[in-house]
Amino acid sequence: MKNTVFRFGLFGLLTGVIIFTLHLVLGIKNLDYSTNEILGYVSIFLSLSFVFFGIKHYRDHVNDGMISLGKAMAIGILISILVGVGIAIADFIYTKFIDPSFFTDYNKMLLEQGREDEIFEMTSTTAAIFMLILVTIIGFIISLISGLILQRKN
Repeated sequence: MKNTVFRFGLFGLLTGVIIFTLHLVLGIKNLDYSTNEILGYVSIFLSLSFVFFGIKHYRDHVNDGMISLGKAMAIGILISILVGVGIAIADFIYTKFIDPSFFTDYNKMLLEQGREDEIFEMTSTTAAIFMLILVTIIGFIISLISGLILQRKN
């Protein structure tokens, strides 16, 4: 199980870092915040697709075609955590070093749109932690769905 989690978690982590960073660096100045938010979720879901493939690989190639829902959930959640770490790192690097004025600019946009009630103080560290938690929660849901689809018992 450890090899499967590491292998597919690393694939997801690298995919998350690359896609999330590319969409932030290439799109943030040319696209509005709503479009970038959608692209962010797309990059999260693409990175978390490795949860399904990791569970399937374990079932088919490691565990003789069998997997319980519990084992599938464990594999999926561990892969999700690795993906979350990758996306959190990308988010931290972007907001801390590439565009340190991101939160100021975002809050300014909220003020201009009359959405003052949505403004809150965010730092690069809290944003990275938020992304880690968000990706892990979405990964939990994907793990559950994947586990239900892929489970096979004796």
